[in-house]
Amino acid sequence: MPLNLPNLLTWLRILMIPLLVAVYYLPHDWIANHQKNLVAAAIFSIAAITDWLDGYLARVLNQISRFGAFLDPVADKLMVATALILLVWLGRVEGFIAAIIIGREIAISALREWMAQIGRSRNVAVSFLGKVKTLSQMFAIVLLLYHDEVLNFNSQAIGNFLIYVAAILTLWSMVYYLRMALPELTREE
Repeated sequence: MPLNLPNLLTWLRILMIPLLVAVYYLPHDWIANHQKNLVAAAIFSIAAITDWLDGYLARVLNQISRFGAFLDPVADKLMVATALILLVWLGRVEGFIAAIIIGREIAISALREWMAQIGRSRNVAVSFLGKVKTLSQMFAIVLLLYHDEVLNFNSQAIGNFLIYVAAILTLWSMVYYLRMALPELTREE
């Protein structure tokens, strides 16, 4: 496991997961709900920024590693799944939306792993559609965690809209990746 700045940022993102959960278990006399929401949104925002930053630094510093390529998407999926489960628990996201997003992430990760094993990983490389899905998902989660007004805008309403957009893009991108892998999936051996 190469110890470099991009990988350290990825590990930091993984270490933020229990911190994100712990915020909501702090006693109410220690921290008010509004402050819990603010801290959770800040933690998730930092995690989202490190997701972009670790990839950028890996390319710029020429510190791309196979371990980093493995760990980065795992950290992303763990953070998103944790946040979605928290949001369902808090009553801010419908369970079926979380199930669609988490289920797609698991299915596409498995598909990518299988395609890599047969030497066809380029067929299911991250697409522009996947990046738009991730962007809407990240903004939605931050707004839903924050849960209060932002500059006279209802963050819950905007977050709900974006999470539905993310769910639709999630399904759309899953269909896209499955279509790209279809020749391999239907090949007889």
